[in-house]
Amino acid sequence: MRITSRRGTIVFFLCLGITLVALAVALNVGWIILNWREGVLLFFGIIFFALIIAGMIVNTSFLVRELRRSEQHDSFINAVTHELKTPVASIRLHLETLQRRDLPEAQKQEFYRLMLSDTDRLTETVEQVLRAGRAGDKKAGREKSAVDFRQLVRECMDAARSRHHLPLEALRYEETPGNGAGLRVLGSDEDLRTAVFNVLDNAIKYSGEQVDVRVLLNMPDEKRIVLSVQDHGVGIPPDDLKSIFKRFYRVTHRSLAHVKGTGLGLFIVKSITEKHGGKVFAASEGEGEGTTITMELPRSMA
Repeated sequence: MRITSRRGTIVFFLCLGITLVALAVALNVGWIILNWREGVLLFFGIIFFALIIAGMIVNTSFLVRELRRSEQHDSFINAVTHELKTPVASIRLHLETLQRRDLPEAQKQEFYRLMLSDTDRLTETVEQVLRAGRAGDKKAGREKSAVDFRQLVRECMDAARSRHHLPLEALRYEETPGNGAGLRVLGSDEDLRTAVFNVLDNAIKYSGEQVDVRVLLNMPDEKRIVLSVQDHGVGIPPDDLKSIFKRFYRVTHRSLAHVKGTGLGLFIVKSITEKHGGKVFAASEGEGEGTTITMELPRSMA
């Protein structure tokens, strides 16, 4: 209801701005027709009119942008609240069961495993929010060194398999022949590891039940290293492709309703990539056609 209300507010103020601009144009044209002989007044009137119109357009654009940002912020708060509340409720339920009942040892161990899993989920949510704040800080992560990007990608793949309990073949690593040992990036190992893991985690979460992710590392020339992560999952609608890297943005299509998250993963990826002098973009043929996220980074010549 709140999202619908905000959209209605946006439409109202947009229509109001358009109406005011149209009214100002009509009044100005009428004034010009009535006073066309007064050249000086006409000149200053046109300038004044142009300033008014520009101010109204800027004001309306700013208002619409702030309303959309507020809507995204509310979506983020709801998502984070859910990501925090659900594991806390699960842990509490298991603890109360252990406290009130005398359970077999095997069931106790299963409860312990589930509670540890929920604890990991809580920790990851908190860390994701902290990473987003760090990614938005231009002063953070200035410490740089030559990072072996090939090894970093492989380690992130192992971590993603472990976290999601995937078989080895679910994440397939490929590399263009002739890359040699020159796959190094000058930057922060921690930040690059966060970006690569987020791309892999995103591909896995949006793959559906059958995870089949292709990870391709390529060096198209002496200056660039390109990492492409392709899944065969739900895909991304064309209208959302340019927005998925924005802070708090989440695709709201029905087929993606089951995917949980904070809307910060790809924003963090973009921030880290750009901080390292690179760029990131997404490609998808549409819903059900999978998605490819590509990170392009400058190669270190060290």
